[in-house]
Amino acid sequence: MFGLEALDLARIQFAFTISFHILFPAITIGLASYLAVLEGLWLKTHNDTYRDLYHFWSKIFAVNFGMGVVSGLVMAYQFGTNWSRFSDFAGSVTGPLLTYEVLTAFFLEAGFLGVMLFGWNKVGRKLHFFSTVMVAIGTLISTFWILASNSWMQTPQGYEIVNGQVIPVDWLAIIFNPSFPYRLMHMATAAFVATAFFVGSSAAWHLLRGKDNPAIRTMLSMAMWMALIVAPIQAVIGDFHGVNTLKHQPAKIAAIEGHWENVGDEPTPLILFGWPDMEAEKTRFAVEIPYLGSLILTHTLDKQIPALKEFAPEDRPNSTIVFWSFRIMVGLGVLMIFTGLWSLWLRKRDRLYTSRPFLYLALWMGPSGLIAILAGWFTTEIGRQPWVVYGLMRTADASSGHSFMQMSITLIMFVVVYFALFGAGLGYMMRLVRKGPKIDEGKETNEGGPGQKRTPARPLSAADDNGDADHNHSLNKEI
Repeated sequence: MFGLEALDLARIQFAFTISFHILFPAITIGLASYLAVLEGLWLKTHNDTYRDLYHFWSKIFAVNFGMGVVSGLVMAYQFGTNWSRFSDFAGSVTGPLLTYEVLTAFFLEAGFLGVMLFGWNKVGRKLHFFSTVMVAIGTLISTFWILASNSWMQTPQGYEIVNGQVIPVDWLAIIFNPSFPYRLMHMATAAFVATAFFVGSSAAWHLLRGKDNPAIRTMLSMAMWMALIVAPIQAVIGDFHGVNTLKHQPAKIAAIEGHWENVGDEPTPLILFGWPDMEAEKTRFAVEIPYLGSLILTHTLDKQIPALKEFAPEDRPNSTIVFWSFRIMVGLGVLMIFTGLWSLWLRKRDRLYTSRPFLYLALWMGPSGLIAILAGWFTTEIGRQPWVVYGLMRTADASSGHSFMQMSITLIMFVVVYFALFGAGLGYMMRLVRKGPKIDEGKETNEGGPGQKRTPARPLSAADDNGDADHNHSLNKEI
């Protein structure tokens, strides 16, 4: 069907499930740190606006965290079901790294999450703040181990191959492999930026609907400060990451640039737009800027970058896909920087909360961070092909060898279940966002929910909006 084989379906299935999963940890990382900042500001200033925002976003965090855990479990099982040969070959490296993530990050988060969500009036303020900080640190530790594992697959080192299996010989070299620092900083920063635009979009939506209060304004203000400061930093990190990738994965860079061949000693141009044709081995309709490719990737005006024709056809990533996924990521990054600069200009003129064109831009930029993360992930993973462990094991040799029919059935089941289950969860989460923060919702009452005296029996009740039974009934019915 469509010229696809069982291996292609296995890759599509993994890409589909991880595309869902990666969105939830990204928001979890950003929201956890955001909640820690909000509670810290409330303790320092005693400004109830920060407290109200904490309670509002903690509900959304609870739902998002739950969906992230559920979707993450599927990923671990797929290594054994669909990619068993990869697990047999590299499991001695990836297995312990994922175990370290569970033993450190997940246990830390699980240990303090209950106190964070349900302990507002049950423990002291300092202990509650400490719990929030521990959850935030746990999300970052989780990012550390996951990126260490994935980065090792991109730039493996610290190993020996004995009897067809990878044997670790230097764990520090394995963890701190050449691409790890750049990928860790790039992903963590992406999570913060994505969360900032998610929060800013929520605030813009309420302001456009005429709901203007200190909590909404604080949401937009904090989000735009984050965009203004962190989005340019992300661009700098991306530059360092690109230079590192050029050194260790030159074929990926050539595919990203749609660069097929060098002409004499001429510097490499930057192809802004075009259509890389893998069969014709050229980029059609190319719009080029001379010298700029060399300047960006080598930081000189005369050096060349490797071209795709320098690699065997079977070793070339799919340039058609990564060429455009990379440009989607960069284009959204430029829009993020522009949004931050525009917010600063409006802030100085006291129009940040009233400029409707800007608020509409902030609204539509809400999913931009998550789309950029997905585009960046496609660039990274498809650009690694045809290797599952770069230079060591090909993707075709890593699959379990299931039949086309088996992969077709399971892929269809994943699509149906994921859209039903996570669609309901996302719908419920967006319903909470649309309600917005309520003033004084952190006061001591007996209504149940996060930060209230009566602790709900079900963890998902942490997302209940002050006893809104209709929402709970709707969610339970959908699930």
